[in-house]
Amino acid sequence: MGSSKKKNTVKKLADKLSALSSEKEGVESLSLSDEYPESDDGGEEDFQDDENVEELFEHYHFTVDKGQSMMRLDKYITSRMFETSRSRVQMAIEAGYVRVGGKVAKSNYKIKPLDEISLVFPYEKRARDIGPENIPLDIVYEDDDVLVINKKAGMVVHPGHGHFSGTLVNAVAYHLGGKNGILVHRIDKDTSGILVIAKNEEAQMKLAKQFFDHTTKRKYVAIVWGNVEQDEGTIDGNITRDESDRMRFTVSKDPNKGKHAVTHFRVLERFGYVTVVECILETGRTHQIRVHMKHIGHTLFNDERYGGNKILQGTIYSKYKQFIENCFKILPRQGLHAKTLGFVHPSTGKQMDFDSPLPEDMKALIEKMRAYIKSRNDIEA
Repeated sequence: MGSSKKKNTVKKLADKLSALSSEKEGVESLSLSDEYPESDDGGEEDFQDDENVEELFEHYHFTVDKGQSMMRLDKYITSRMFETSRSRVQMAIEAGYVRVGGKVAKSNYKIKPLDEISLVFPYEKRARDIGPENIPLDIVYEDDDVLVINKKAGMVVHPGHGHFSGTLVNAVAYHLGGKNGILVHRIDKDTSGILVIAKNEEAQMKLAKQFFDHTTKRKYVAIVWGNVEQDEGTIDGNITRDESDRMRFTVSKDPNKGKHAVTHFRVLERFGYVTVVECILETGRTHQIRVHMKHIGHTLFNDERYGGNKILQGTIYSKYKQFIENCFKILPRQGLHAKTLGFVHPSTGKQMDFDSPLPEDMKALIEKMRAYIKSRNDIEA
């Protein structure tokens, strides 16, 4: 499935798997959920690099045929996963990705007729011909298993529709001497901050499971429009595609639709018309922080996609308008930074915690806001 000869979209891969399985009489049902949202032109656009963790997983379901003889679970799944190796299947089972009848199973489990097998599988490397590019990386930590990077705003995470070079994955391939790193999560092109890359499949399996189970520790700093009155709070709302604009997402009005999403926030500093908040992700959905903050009336500052690149709070005076225009120039992207990341090391089992300082553009904006509020207060006094 990771071969460069295959199509790269999940929809086409699912169609191929469906066709292959239909050729064999008595083969169990197989489903691959359409986790990668596509743009209207069939490309992944910039949904291919966002904080949505679950988009990096394939979901399978097998119903064992009535005439199937007893067989080890790992051997059975390997026979149904086409080009996936038995060792990779065994790693997935060991990491707890495979369930039989809803319960986590071991490799030596003997499958029986009509067993229901579900498998959440970290997506294999799709592009094995990624061209290494000599692009500087801010490496925070590295060992034989993981590579922790402080990504700059404006860098796309990996090649996709409209972005075939100049990505973080191209830079990682160069750093690793032509070998590819393996993604276990992503952040938006215009979001800066901490990102971890797996350097081998075993590390990918164990790291990806932590992201999927939401056991990683992730904190973001966001600059949002408006005065967030609560010192802290929780936003709980299912996220679904915006029907009026397929390039955006929104909180579903129907509680039974969309993907469950929870964001906790805490105010760090207030500037009257703008607030700096810390956001802690309990889940990882597409554009989650951007969508949730907009939902409660606090769109991210200069977030063009969600309308934050317009003056949403403040006065009507031309001096204020010029001030905000200058602020947009200082921070020419959404005010969002993935500040901290914590996970259990895939080999040592030790807790690893990393912190990234605010980038210069966000620091400069905050300083400008502080100065503006101080001068305004001095005048009013």
